[in-house]
Amino acid sequence: MRHRLRPALFLLLALAAGMAAAAPPSRTTAATETGEPPWAAGLERRLQAIDASLGTAGIGVYVLHMERNESYGYRATEPWYLASGVKVPVAIAVLREVESGALSLDTRVVLRADDFVDGAGATNRHRPGDALPVSWLLEQMIVHSDNTASDVLIRTVGLHAVNHVAAELVGPGLHITTLADVRRLAYGQLHPDAARLGSADLLALGRVPAGPARVRRLARLLDVPVERFRRPDFASAFEAYYASGANSAPLSDYGRMLAALADGQVLRPESTSHLLQVMLRVQTGRQRLRAGLPGGVAFAHKTGTQYLRTCDLGIAMQPADPPVRPRPARVVIAACVRGTGTAAGEHALRRIAAAITDAGVFVDAPPRPTVSPPAWP
Repeated sequence: MRHRLRPALFLLLALAAGMAAAAPPSRTTAATETGEPPWAAGLERRLQAIDASLGTAGIGVYVLHMERNESYGYRATEPWYLASGVKVPVAIAVLREVESGALSLDTRVVLRADDFVDGAGATNRHRPGDALPVSWLLEQMIVHSDNTASDVLIRTVGLHAVNHVAAELVGPGLHITTLADVRRLAYGQLHPDAARLGSADLLALGRVPAGPARVRRLARLLDVPVERFRRPDFASAFEAYYASGANSAPLSDYGRMLAALADGQVLRPESTSHLLQVMLRVQTGRQRLRAGLPGGVAFAHKTGTQYLRTCDLGIAMQPADPPVRPRPARVVIAACVRGTGTAAGEHALRRIAAAITDAGVFVDAPPRPTVSPPAWP
């Protein structure tokens, strides 16, 4: 399916696809004598205030202005659980298979009974045996964060291929699992028999609110008394799962992957344009980062949501505005919140984007420390 883009967005995508033959990947060193961008100090103060307001919860932020080669990180080198942020490497692995000729966007993949996972999107409205186009599955995975579509695509290209992309573009520390295995690994922190949960079990668990009710439902499915579970509650099980490091990476590394994608160094121009267009149409997380970005800035991104984890990761694209801004600008923003519910996490992400905007990241001449002129005698 083809979608029309506004002229400014088309120019931004053309710029991204054309960068492959130009400069090497954007580095993340700052362009000032102090080693920090001129907007970094103001942004850090704002982020510290947001962080403090969350109490025991916390935020991680990475910002890279690609055209000015300026970057800043707030806990960005720590590993952060990416949740559905891992679906971007999955999409890249799929499009590389398309580029190689092993697949096409029109290839139809037959659903299997064991493909189904709880979550958003339209794939679960279909039945085993239905054949769905790769292009449609890709759209569902990115635009609607459809977990079943994601696992079907992972099965199609192979988990090894997905993790090869993750190691190449993000780093060897990012180990991606299927979305079904996210559930099995997390529930497995309560009891090891969770490893044998099937699709029907996962769908049944997903219909129960997270917390004590889901723990009780899991106990019935496994036919194991709650008293024999290894951990006392749902929250401690998920924290133990996050501590395993699965589906986690530093935001700085993930941000560099997004920059390489925007520069056209990950995929060929047609595939780069296709993926960025899909990421521009994301329907999830409307009250996250993009709610705090300046007007007229497009955001090609992917959201991620899991128990007490909320992320938004993307490329903010600012059109040219001659003569003030002679060419488009791209700002990578990767941000996550841990330790809060989704609503509080989304509010924090919106504040983070507003802080980035207020700090002057999108201004062509960001504020710099000034020295007062000497007084005349």
